[in-house]
Amino acid sequence: MALTSLWQDLNPRDALTRTEVGGTYDVVVVGAGLSGLTTALLLARAGKSVLVLEAGRVGHGTTGRSTAKVSVLQGTRFSEIARKHPLGTLRRYVSANEAAQTWVRDFCQEHGVDTQERSAVTYANGASGLRAVRRELELGIEAGLPTTWLDRADLPFDNAGAVSLPGQLQVDPVALLDALARQLRTQGGEIAEGARVERVSGSSPTTVTTAVGTCQGRHVVIATNMPILDRGGFFARMKAQRSYGLAFRTSSPLVDEMYLAADAPSRSLRDARDDTSALLLVGGNGHPTGRASSPLARLEELREWTRRHFPEAGDETHAWSAQDYVPAHSLPYAGPVLPGADHLLVCGGYAKWGMTNGVAAAMVLSARILGGECDWADVFSTERPAELRGLPTLALANGEVGLEMTAGWLRPLLARASTPAEGEGRVAYDHLGGPGAESTVDGVVRRVSGVCTHLGGVVRWNDAETSWDCPLHGSRFAEDGGVLEGPATCGLRAVRRE
Repeated sequence: MALTSLWQDLNPRDALTRTEVGGTYDVVVVGAGLSGLTTALLLARAGKSVLVLEAGRVGHGTTGRSTAKVSVLQGTRFSEIARKHPLGTLRRYVSANEAAQTWVRDFCQEHGVDTQERSAVTYANGASGLRAVRRELELGIEAGLPTTWLDRADLPFDNAGAVSLPGQLQVDPVALLDALARQLRTQGGEIAEGARVERVSGSSPTTVTTAVGTCQGRHVVIATNMPILDRGGFFARMKAQRSYGLAFRTSSPLVDEMYLAADAPSRSLRDARDDTSALLLVGGNGHPTGRASSPLARLEELREWTRRHFPEAGDETHAWSAQDYVPAHSLPYAGPVLPGADHLLVCGGYAKWGMTNGVAAAMVLSARILGGECDWADVFSTERPAELRGLPTLALANGEVGLEMTAGWLRPLLARASTPAEGEGRVAYDHLGGPGAESTVDGVVRRVSGVCTHLGGVVRWNDAETSWDCPLHGSRFAEDGGVLEGPATCGLRAVRRE
């Protein structure tokens, strides 16, 4: 089933009209999320000719499925960064996020995008979270932020204390993307939806091949979070994570700040509104993509937790999920895909904080193309020596990938050779000798290859979204094999049933 976010529903789309792409541009941007559209707009304002290529629709990727907290306090990110980098790096990271937040605030005010000011609050469920929250408080102060201590977060369940940062923002992310898209077109930029990129090759200019034509760019920016290119090995530097969101109708706001847990159970809370009433947004229960036995059970657990702790919550209006990428060295990236390759730039690795980091990355990339610089650009370097500090995490992540690769090829040996029930899928060895992925959705039985087209992982069934998800690097496919997201650029081939 398709899980549609609240924001996507509040900002409906007309039927997709695909148009052929072609021609040569100063810059071709791949991906119409917050990073891509902000980069494109900054460049178009500077007089560059810009084309944005989007595989689906504007707002239907990670940005349009986020909790949309435009916050500098980011759970326990300060602690995670400080474990691997000096305090000066953390301070520049904070400066980058403050600059991005200011840019978003100013843009929204200028272009009529509604925002709400809230304090960001990271709270502790228990003793381990309490230590993390106190450390976050200390690091926030050392980084120059007015973080303060709360003996207890104002929530309807027990908690052990919290750190708070006032003056943060929440927003409708799709409304923000739509405003960016309008301004980009006003500046002469172009956006092609339904233009999935299949290949990027050459330089001066670089050729971009899509499902609806070929174009060229003197610079190409891959703003897909996880690059759709294997160059640079970014797929081995990050881990794909899925998380879940629910919206509940309420008679009045049930929370008045933006909350995030520092320890289990992982929960994100904020308020919102639709056309008729207040809403409570609840997120959490994340896991590595393709590695949960039942994503649907994760959603059900989130529902049960909400009913227990917020009995005033009314009808559930929306359920959705999002995919983010967590870098091993704990810092986002924006720069050349390879040293010296300034014609081909990438950005991503926002660890669920793309509402600020995505804009900061756009500032870094646009400055690089225009010959300028940002004081904190080194924080986003794609070729930093400090990457070595992430090696233990990187080794662990890639060790897990190796185990998943092995297990994925062994697991189908144990599968029953029977047609899946409605809403279910299974992977078993087929008559051709390889893993075949078979599902039943809306009464239609489909069979596709069970081998991910990215790097050969064996996909697993996602029962919450009726999709095939790769546990290696997060590529996801529809039940018919079509690409949904991730680094894969071509779908799973159909397999004839015998």
